[in-house]
Amino acid sequence: MSANSGGAEELLEVVLVKGGRTKIRYQGVLLADDGTRVAVRAAWAGAGVRDFGFVRFEPGDVFTEYYWRDRWYAVKEVRDAGGRLKGWYCDITRPAVRTGAELVVEDLDLDLWVSADGADVRRLDEDEFAASGLAETDPRAAAAALAALDALERLALEGGFSAPPA
Repeated sequence: MSANSGGAEELLEVVLVKGGRTKIRYQGVLLADDGTRVAVRAAWAGAGVRDFGFVRFEPGDVFTEYYWRDRWYAVKEVRDAGGRLKGWYCDITRPAVRTGAELVVEDLDLDLWVSADGADVRRLDEDEFAASGLAETDPRAAAAALAALDALERLALEGGFSAPPA
């Protein structure tokens, strides 16, 4: 399976679900789907500027997003409107599910940020993950989520974010 090679861009609706509710829904351009990994390019879908202190997401930013059907994370390469790399925002998720023109991803609260130069690697929202109760309600999923966060952090610390993830 691959992206449309015809001339028209194929759009994919990305749906991020958290706690059984849709958190955000946006359209992106399908870049590739090899049956395991789905790549999508999308403009910043938030309303206005989102300043995390260590990075700002703002109108004009472009996200090249990678989702897997067999991994517990999604990796989003973030560039500003001029194409300058800001870094990578990684969501810990259940494996993605694509049905036609819709890609559904369940957010498990944990995140990882990796700056463009790799000097700033930070684990995010561990308090939200602990408060979610996932460790009690679905211990296997909680263990998979923590293992995915650890694996991404190791990859980042070893300089593995200089190219799109394989």
